[in-house]
Amino acid sequence: MIEQPDDKKPEDAKKKVYDLEGRTARFGEAVISFAKSVPRNVVTLPLIGQLVRSGTSVGANYCEADDSVSKKDFRHKISICKKESRETKYWLRMIAAAETETKQKGRVLWKEANELHLIFAAIWRKK
Repeated sequence: MIEQPDDKKPEDAKKKVYDLEGRTARFGEAVISFAKSVPRNVVTLPLIGQLVRSGTSVGANYCEADDSVSKKDFRHKISICKKESRETKYWLRMIAAAETETKQKGRVLWKEANELHLIFAAIWRKK
C-alpha cells in the first residue's frame, strides 16, 4: 500500500491506493534477486531460466494490459498476467524441490505470486 500525503482529507487517507505496476515490477526484481541466490547445477539452471522468464513477465504483461486498446485486449492481457503468476508459483515449487535450502526465500515469493494470481483472477472475472 502506498502512503497517502498528510495534506489529504481524513476520508481520502483511509482509501487504499493500489499500484499494480509498481508491485509487479518489485516482484520481478525480487524474482531476479532470488534466482541469483539459487545454486547453479544441471537441474537448477533450466528451472532458474523458466522462473525468471515467468516472474518478470507478470509485470511486463500488466504494463501491456494497462495500455490496452480495448476491453477485450485488456481482459486477454490480464489473463496472461494470471497465467504467468501461476506459472511462477510452479517454478518456485520446482526450485524448492531441487534445492531445499531455498524453501524459505522461495515461500515468500510464492505467497506474493499467489496474491498476484488472485488479484488478476478477480480482475479477469470482473471485466
